[in-house]
Amino acid sequence: MAASDKSVDDSLYPIAVLIDELKNEDVQLRLNSIKKLSTIALALGEERTRSELIPFLTETIYDEDEVLLALADQLGNFTSLVGGPEYAMYLIPPLESLATVEETVVRDKAVESLRTVAAEHSAQDLEIHVVPTLQRLVSGDWFTSRTSACGLFSVCYPRVTQPVKAELRANFRKLCQDETPMVRRAAANKLGEFAKVVETEYLKSDLIPNFVQLAQDDQDSVRLLAVEACVSIAQLLPQDDVEHLVLPTLRQCASDSSWRVRYMVAEKFVDLQKAVGPEITRVDLVPAFQYLLKDAEAEVRAAVATKVKDFCSNLDKANQVQIIMTSILPYVRDLVSDPNPHVKSALASVIMGLSPMLGAYQTVEQLLPLFLIQLKDECPEVRLNIISNLDCVNDVIGIQQLSQSLLPAIVELAEDSKWRVRLAIIEYMPALAGQLGQEFFDQKLRGLCMGWLNDHVYAIREAATLNMKKLVEQFGAPWAEQAIIPMILVMSRNKNYLHRMTCLFCLNVLAEVCGTDITTKLLLPTVLLLAADPVANVRFNVAKTLQKISPFLEASVIDAQVKPTLDKLNADNDVDVKHFAAQAIAGIAAEMELNVFRTAVPPCMGHKLEAAMNSKLIVEPPPMPVESDDGGTAVVLQLNSKKSEEGAVKELPKSETEC
Repeated sequence: MAASDKSVDDSLYPIAVLIDELKNEDVQLRLNSIKKLSTIALALGEERTRSELIPFLTETIYDEDEVLLALADQLGNFTSLVGGPEYAMYLIPPLESLATVEETVVRDKAVESLRTVAAEHSAQDLEIHVVPTLQRLVSGDWFTSRTSACGLFSVCYPRVTQPVKAELRANFRKLCQDETPMVRRAAANKLGEFAKVVETEYLKSDLIPNFVQLAQDDQDSVRLLAVEACVSIAQLLPQDDVEHLVLPTLRQCASDSSWRVRYMVAEKFVDLQKAVGPEITRVDLVPAFQYLLKDAEAEVRAAVATKVKDFCSNLDKANQVQIIMTSILPYVRDLVSDPNPHVKSALASVIMGLSPMLGAYQTVEQLLPLFLIQLKDECPEVRLNIISNLDCVNDVIGIQQLSQSLLPAIVELAEDSKWRVRLAIIEYMPALAGQLGQEFFDQKLRGLCMGWLNDHVYAIREAATLNMKKLVEQFGAPWAEQAIIPMILVMSRNKNYLHRMTCLFCLNVLAEVCGTDITTKLLLPTVLLLAADPVANVRFNVAKTLQKISPFLEASVIDAQVKPTLDKLNADNDVDVKHFAAQAIAGIAAEMELNVFRTAVPPCMGHKLEAAMNSKLIVEPPPMPVESDDGGTAVVLQLNSKKSEEGAVKELPKSETEC
């Protein structure tokens, strides 16, 4: 009997822990407890989960929002833990309670879980358990329950009988006419989703009137959501019905007094265009598009400007050019000089896409003047959006025409007095070079790229070195050997040490893309030459560069040329130079597993170097060596705590055999 009682106590322990933690004052403990619900349910078993855990959770839904959110999320995946779909109805009560709380995110998550659980019910159980829940939510006193109800119609409707369907349509109509704006907004938000599962005859007779009513609501937050429903409804109806039932409301929304409604129409315009077809587009949507392009609100103009390319590409091909030239382009010209920079930037990101539609002649005659205006715009984003899409125009009018018309503006931009503008142009240069080709780049733009390496702003010089690497990736190492490496090597003799350092930075990145032959033949000699530079900053960057390019050098070259230079730098008078030289020696040894470097590394690094060579990792730099009286290198070691207190210094020999 005692053993049996102990077994019962053990089985009750998980639920006891849950209860204790759920009632704990610490929110985090309660939250952790909720996140462990699935584990506790598994420990309890399916029957006790249904009879004990779920009722307990239902009774204790009065907590912090984050705890309730976690609970709503957990219950959506609980069907298998209560015994499968035939017992899924046990999850309805706690989720129904969660769907009525004040916090929106909790309600939304509860509705999402309710939809998941409802889909797992059989058709019979759906009518017995889920539909009554929906009806209770619809008739709830608080708006919170009624807003949650809107999300359940589309999941229930397809699987219930005709009388219940009629009842559901009536309930949805009731919500669309609710006195609370939040409920009407929720109904408008779910109208398009519900329309997809309703039969066409009832869509026309029941939902279209609801749609029209919502689109005329006195709250603009409701009307703008009706625009989204407009897209779904238009996709479901034949063209004739769209023209008579949907278009009047759409015209009204496009000229709505609220800019937010017009903004939503602009955002959804291409979707609407695809839904209604080419004929209705030509007759009705083109005038609406024009109206939005000259809207009084900049936000609306910016939104519709981003749709210019897509809208024009979806026009009927037979009349496409004519419609663009006569109905769209005049309004686009006005936007090019719009007072709002966001509008101009939005247009610049898509306007070049019109070139393939209009062809070479119309591009040169009509679009190029607009591109030139935008390239000279005071807003950097406008200029950059044009440059980043030059390939569209290049494919249509050819490089020669493009260079004559647009290149001067690009060059002017690359020499802008604001360094951030120059920096942005550098970032686009590889893409621009790929669009224009190697020959054109060498003739017109290579000088600009080399000039950036001597810029007085460090960020520009740094970006210019990365630009060189990307250009070599674009055009290949042979091009680099002929076109840019000789010009970079000249910088090593510049009187300004910053330019000599920029030369080293370039060699760092070029070694990665030029290969072993070019690195050994052209890059390495210059690096070694700079090892004797009078400026310490240059010398320690030589050490860092030698470590960086060593993976691209043969072992024999490292032994014959790199090692002696690093040995010399390791004995430099400057502390920083010695530090980076020692770091480079240890790093190269670890990477290359060259025993020859053992003699160059101080003996105190022996065990670290061995481990590094075994693990192929770069070791930490050794302690700073100090110069001894006889010119040798002595390293200060902390042998033990006692000797360190006495300041003991031990001079260590250089020979490996003496270590």
